[in-house]
Amino acid sequence: METKSRFKVCGEAGDGHTAIAMVRELSPDIVLLDLVMPDLNGVQVSSVLKKLSPNIKIILFTFFTDIPGKALAAAAGVDAILSKTDGLRGIEETLQKVSSKAIHAEPSATNADTASQGFPPPDEVA
Repeated sequence: METKSRFKVCGEAGDGHTAIAMVRELSPDIVLLDLVMPDLNGVQVSSVLKKLSPNIKIILFTFFTDIPGKALAAAAGVDAILSKTDGLRGIEETLQKVSSKAIHAEPSATNADTASQGFPPPDEVA
């Protein structure tokens, strides 16, 4: 990724709690989060990160790009959702768009939307 991009990878985390700790320590401009992680999922981590750093850009990386999932992610402050099938080119394009503020989040999800996906509502994650 780093060799073909103007973006620099400053950290990598294997679970949600570690991701939050690393963002606190490293203060990145953009975070690429997997939806499915141990401890906290990507939506839960996004909610925490936006409270810690409202200007941080978050890209959710997932196979699950259904409409309810987009609303759930938007409620947590995700700036873009990227399919894992999009590959390196998709990551680069999404990073470019998010960094230039060309992408804005989908309309907010309700707590009912989040419950239907099996995740706690973003406002209930600490």
